[in-house]
Amino acid sequence: MKIDDAAAHLEALGNPTRLKIYRALIRAGGAGLAVGRLQEKLKIAPSTLSHHIKALVVVGLVTQVRDATTLICHANYEVMRELVGFLVAECCTESAETKDTKTAA
Repeated sequence: MKIDDAAAHLEALGNPTRLKIYRALIRAGGAGLAVGRLQEKLKIAPSTLSHHIKALVVVGLVTQVRDATTLICHANYEVMRELVGFLVAECCTESAETKDTKTAA
């Protein structure tokens, strides 16, 4: 994942309302949640919910599928895994370098 993509994903998740929406979709699993159900569950006004879902869709964290008159939102697990992988890919690598430098001195 490119750093600009990771930054866009994290920026979208940096809003508390969007983070609540995203976490609800993660908990929902592969079945996703209908927009109406999300609204009931999170008690968010329809226009506000629509605005925040759009922001998550634009960066690819959420996908939407229409089933007749119902719009169902799904967390994009592949993007989520890529983002988490990006964040932990270099975990503690510099601490090992610092330890090696101290040992060599």
